[in-house]
Amino acid sequence: MTPDFLEYHRLMERAVRGVVREALTLVAEHGLPGLHHFYISFRTRAPGVTLPDSLLRQYPEEMTIVLEHQFWDLDVTDETFAVSLSFSGAQERLVIPFDAITGFVDPSVKFGLQFGAADAAAGATAPQTEAETAEAPPTPPEAPAADAAPPDTDDERVITLDRFRKK
Repeated sequence: MTPDFLEYHRLMERAVRGVVREALTLVAEHGLPGLHHFYISFRTRAPGVTLPDSLLRQYPEEMTIVLEHQFWDLDVTDETFAVSLSFSGAQERLVIPFDAITGFVDPSVKFGLQFGAADAAAGATAPQTEAETAEAPPTPPEAPAADAAPPDTDDERVITLDRFRKK
């Protein structure tokens, strides 16, 4: 078998992460339309992740945030997104690289993406903590917990490309 010098699996993963980036960019520009809302799971120790020490202690490996009614200052770049959420009544700023995302779900339209374990093994380092990020945002009104897990639905299915590859 010929070696895959083009690494199609990485190209595909980058393209699919682009769907998440585009969805977040649209929301940053126009807000969440209709009943859309997002559950975003990410590796808390992935390179480039910035979150408060208290959240890192509570979620040492992976965390799921919800973007629905109360989130602030969503900012999207080519490599990361940043958002302010309320945790126990305190507004906290999170910065999450797209490469750290392990799952993205919009249950309003039964859409979901799950990202491969190959990236999870690509080396986890300690994320930046609140002490390393200088700005402290103002305290917003109380928001619901941002770490709820996405609901299970029978219609959601993750399809991997492995079953279509020649062996």
